[in-house]
Amino acid sequence: MPASGNVRAGKHAAGASHAARRQQARLPFGRVKPKDLSILARQFSTLVDAGVSMARCLTVLAEQTESARLRAVVQDLRREIEGGATLSTAMGRHPGVFPTLATGLVRAGEVGGALEQTLDRLAAFLEKDLELRRKVHSAMAYPALVMLTAFGIVLFLVTFILPKFAILFKDLGLTKMPGMTQALMDASHFLTRGFPARQALLLAAAAGILLGGKALLRTRCGRRLYDRAKLHVPVFGKLSRRIAIARFARTFGTLLVSGVPVLQAMEAVAGAVDNTVFAEAILKARTAISEGESIGPPLRRSGVFPPMVVHMVTIGEETGALDGMLAKVADFYEQEVDAALQSLTAALEPVMIVSLGGVVGFIVIAMLLPLVDAITHLTDAGGQ
Repeated sequence: MPASGNVRAGKHAAGASHAARRQQARLPFGRVKPKDLSILARQFSTLVDAGVSMARCLTVLAEQTESARLRAVVQDLRREIEGGATLSTAMGRHPGVFPTLATGLVRAGEVGGALEQTLDRLAAFLEKDLELRRKVHSAMAYPALVMLTAFGIVLFLVTFILPKFAILFKDLGLTKMPGMTQALMDASHFLTRGFPARQALLLAAAAGILLGGKALLRTRCGRRLYDRAKLHVPVFGKLSRRIAIARFARTFGTLLVSGVPVLQAMEAVAGAVDNTVFAEAILKARTAISEGESIGPPLRRSGVFPPMVVHMVTIGEETGALDGMLAKVADFYEQEVDAALQSLTAALEPVMIVSLGGVVGFIVIAMLLPLVDAITHLTDAGGQ
């Protein structure tokens, strides 16, 4: 291309990028929930399959959706399409709302003339992904609730109840207390002394740690360290690995069956697995494939994919049924995740209850021991 052509292309790309930023700036604040996006995809698929025109579909969807941000995005899609843009192009201008996977699927459907089937596959994929997220969140909700309850009970006892016992012990003349009682009293004294300046300082320190952790996770290095550590945590590491593999297989298979080229599909898959270790392995495999290798060997070299997955991908590639084989891998690992979550929840429930009872029991015993000692001394003194 001549230099002038390159300049014009660059200006056009810059203009498109600037227009996309202006569109994003006009949208309401907030995040589009996966549930809202899944419902939108299913309704969109149903309307298109019924023969409703694209503009009419988007008008109906804008009225249906409850999310203000998603409604504004759908209205913008309708304006873009009425202006002559394709659906995939319009979706590509909202990368914060529509993942690369969705845009790639729609583009493949437009090129292949099978947009109805593609939208149906997209809706099915988003529903499967949402179901997986819900299972993980619901399984983790109970332990988190128990831990929060335990923390609240301990904080209440240490900051409100123990100081009253400290006064009682002082009135009884108890100066020497058991070690566990003294440790709790020291902790209570530390938390309640200097109110409210010390409490504000502790809250600020906790908030600083949380914000610092979030900021670290936004960096490439921090996110990589976190994701790598997550894969090696006992019990939870296996679960995280299974979730990533299930997403890899489901996303890759959905893209391939919709006609998306392998290299483009792998780029979208890397952004969908939600783990930088897997994402980097997929992108390295993509580079090797672009240089002429088949899919299996670079996946094996990465060390993050189990041999079964590598073998099934290799067989699928050799037989020309890679999309079907990936669907089987996804089904298998989604069942594995479901079974692991059920086992984990069943195992954690009694452990968490016993732990909560143990912590509260420790505090109660520590508070009662000095009183028991005092009563024993009084009884002995009276007997003499």
